[in-house]
Amino acid sequence: MSDDHQHGGTVDHDHLIDWREHGVKIIPGDSLDPNTAQTPGMNRAAAINRARAGAEKIWAGTVIIDANAKTGAHHHGDLESIIYVVKGRARMRWGDKLEYVAEAGPGDFIFVPPYVPHQEINASRDEVLQCVVVRSGQEPIVVNLDIEPVEKPEGVLWKDPIHK
Repeated sequence: MSDDHQHGGTVDHDHLIDWREHGVKIIPGDSLDPNTAQTPGMNRAAAINRARAGAEKIWAGTVIIDANAKTGAHHHGDLESIIYVVKGRARMRWGDKLEYVAEAGPGDFIFVPPYVPHQEINASRDEVLQCVVVRSGQEPIVVNLDIEPVEKPEGVLWKDPIHK
């Protein structure tokens, strides 16, 4: 093992790191920060960000989406997003005219690449949708788009390239 990874907490040979202060952080689920961008019908709360945990490259939090609620068409600039469905049914629409649609349920992951026009929808008319969201940056980038969804989006099964 190199000197950089010994228990002494050195990053280089001249600087010690206080691992107690700058090590692992536990963010209790009942202490998330609701002071983040909100959308009507959706409750977002930050868990991991620069201010709360010292994160530099990622943001993570939760979103609870009311029954039958949906966002407008938007994208998140150059950020990548991952959504993990905890409870409920998520419907995603995407494309230049939101012409594609797929659904995800508990245990499913959703990946949204940079600049992809999309819309998030709670597919249930009577149950909340609970998700964990992770983004590849700290800035709450949301670019709203003036897109009218097509009447009948094309159904697309969510399968990654490895499992066609």
